[in-house]
Amino acid sequence: MSQGELAAVARRARHLTEELRQGVRKTCKDVIDVSSGDLHSAGLKPLSFSRQVFAACLYPELMNSNKLPVDVRQRAQWLLGSCAGGSVGSYTAAAGIPNIVNSVSEFIRRRDGAPSYPENIYISPGSQWSITNILKLMLNSKASPRTGVLIPVPCHSTTILSIVDLGGAIVPYYLSENLGWELQVAELHRALESAKGVCKPTALYVINPGNPTGHLQTRKSIQAVIQFVAEKKLFLLADEVYQDYVHGENEFVSYKRVLAEMGPPFSETVELASFHSVSKGVMGECGLRGGYVELVNVDPAVMKHVYTLFSKDTCAPVLAQIALNVMVNPPRRGDPSHRLYTVETEHIKTTLLHNARRAYEVTNSLPGVCCQPMDGGAFIFPRLALPPKAIQKAKEAGTEPDIFYCNRLLEDAGILTAPGCQFGQREGTYHVRFCILVPVATMEELLRRLTSFHTQFMAEFS
Repeated sequence: MSQGELAAVARRARHLTEELRQGVRKTCKDVIDVSSGDLHSAGLKPLSFSRQVFAACLYPELMNSNKLPVDVRQRAQWLLGSCAGGSVGSYTAAAGIPNIVNSVSEFIRRRDGAPSYPENIYISPGSQWSITNILKLMLNSKASPRTGVLIPVPCHSTTILSIVDLGGAIVPYYLSENLGWELQVAELHRALESAKGVCKPTALYVINPGNPTGHLQTRKSIQAVIQFVAEKKLFLLADEVYQDYVHGENEFVSYKRVLAEMGPPFSETVELASFHSVSKGVMGECGLRGGYVELVNVDPAVMKHVYTLFSKDTCAPVLAQIALNVMVNPPRRGDPSHRLYTVETEHIKTTLLHNARRAYEVTNSLPGVCCQPMDGGAFIFPRLALPPKAIQKAKEAGTEPDIFYCNRLLEDAGILTAPGCQFGQREGTYHVRFCILVPVATMEELLRRLTSFHTQFMAEFS
């Protein structure tokens, strides 16, 4: 799917919204946009503690009043004390404000029970910025054969675009849909073998929890992947931005933690870059553009190049760095803000779990739709068994069948989703991705519209 087609769908959604605002009669009353994982745009409220800290940092006079809880004022005072000139308008060190980098390092130590060193952590304007910079270290567009990266299928398109833009080669490995989108090492071996004579793979990229699949890797699966990259001498890129979106009783285990628990020689030799972001999780601060990367077992000479790459844009936005501090060090038990923070975050987690179960239940009840269980992440990715007439109609229109389905879903039901071809899929299969992190009422309306639309669509083309 081209970026032009993506842009056209988004433009049509905006035009449809404007037409509805102007009173043009349509089959739907509004557009429900579940094409991305933007928590706040979807209607879920920002966390009070986060916004109070941001407000006090932007307008320090608030710290002289009792309008904000004392722990908010203390946090803002500490953060501003870490900024040059006591202002969020100042430049910071290239890797980030040292005190905030230290707080990220402490968070990783608490999460993984393993050492984490501040000098190996870089704060960036979003996790994708970090991923692209790390890819620059290992991709050589002038090399012959080209350098390549093993990429999961399906996979969100931004990383794929970064690799292509940097002149690298995509080496796809397919996740096993019939096993709940499991990552199988046998498939990694197949993918690596397929690259012979085409490119020289230097890295393996994994997303855990999965986007768009919602699959959550087990500790055993992660161990097998680490053994694979150790054997094949590949750099491991672990995109873990959805680690706070884990459903029910499931547990997120980081690649860093498993690597440390495996001990030597793996813990001392496997090169790892792990990524996290304030855009995801309960914060959902997509617009602030803040993330970090932690590098493990990277050669000191290479780390000098990392510093150069992360220095070229001076520093990450200061508010984004502040958001990272709030994310990794939220109010603790006994703090004035702890109770409200707990209520708000539990509401988001409960909403996510409810919507995941409802979306799974309803989509699997529809004719020609099959959806795998979701253990984590913010998306559902059902498979569509589209009628031959619908596939033919799409071909006549010069588009992919799942794009055709999504366009009709937008026009007839006012639901903006993302087609499976945007993420990659096995030939002859079709999918649709939509975000489940929306208010419960929105999810119920979405499922009602989807059921009605899909029933009529299948009848039309049967």
